[in-house]
Amino acid sequence: MLFSLLDRSRTRTGFDDASALRHTVERAVHAETIGLHRFWVAEHHGVPGIASGAPAVLAAAVASRTSSIRVGSGGVMLPNHQPLIVAEQFLMLESLFPGRIDLGVGRSLGFTEPVREALRGGRTDTFEDDIAELRSYLDGSGSVTARPAAPPPPVFVLATGAGLEVAARAGLPVVVGGPVLQHDDPLALYRKHFRPSSTNLEPYVIVSLDVTIAADAQDARRLAVPEAWAMARSRREGEFPALEPDSAIDAVQWTPQTRSRVEASLASSILGTALQVRPRLEEIVERTGADEIMASTSTYDRAELFDADAAFAQLAGVAG
Repeated sequence: MLFSLLDRSRTRTGFDDASALRHTVERAVHAETIGLHRFWVAEHHGVPGIASGAPAVLAAAVASRTSSIRVGSGGVMLPNHQPLIVAEQFLMLESLFPGRIDLGVGRSLGFTEPVREALRGGRTDTFEDDIAELRSYLDGSGSVTARPAAPPPPVFVLATGAGLEVAARAGLPVVVGGPVLQHDDPLALYRKHFRPSSTNLEPYVIVSLDVTIAADAQDARRLAVPEAWAMARSRREGEFPALEPDSAIDAVQWTPQTRSRVEASLASSILGTALQVRPRLEEIVERTGADEIMASTSTYDRAELFDADAAFAQLAGVAG
């Protein structure tokens, strides 16, 4: 079982956005040291709590500071980009860092209407066609020859619902999380309808989860609260905020609705000691048939986040 990380370049109160990007690179260096398999970065636009809007640029920074861990996007949102440009960016990354680059693609639009307008996004769903066009540029079969010439990096689909069907028809691996994990049918259908491709003979499933491991269950919960609090605030205020220290959150009077939302968010995460988390991950792997676990953990305190990452790696048996 392979274990990996998705880092969304979460901003933190008291730090500027540039710090969030540097923190991502530093976390990637640590992830490589502890033996994790992949380190992916995200694409979000106009979100106060996330500094990363250009995953190809950030992936280059991460790859330049590491030497063995796979580096990729989780993911590039194809509605926001021309497939040729994405192909050129990731062929360039593959040329600079051969054999280490992954291209995860998704179909999400901007978080708000002004962001969607600024991205010039269309309303027509062309995701499947965009993936086919992108792959043609990557493998050299397209109407235009994308440069630099390089072996195509593997393509992954960040998938929910119809995205799983698209991935199955294209013969591509998938990354799934959230509500999809509550039901077995979508993944069963993905495997049933998977069409082997030149790059992927078998289905491949990466499960993405919030996983927080600490010395005791209460500590794990405490570390997970800043992200859950941010999610609750975004529901209330319509804006996803920076992470706050748990001491500041504790000082706020919680409304019943906020508490309910925080508890729901925590309940959807995997929290606890290593002995408590292991059986929960094993159950998810057995139920979903996952080939890989990708943790999307975040918290305010970076030293404690690094400790949680190390415990996650040790759980996989990849770190000494």
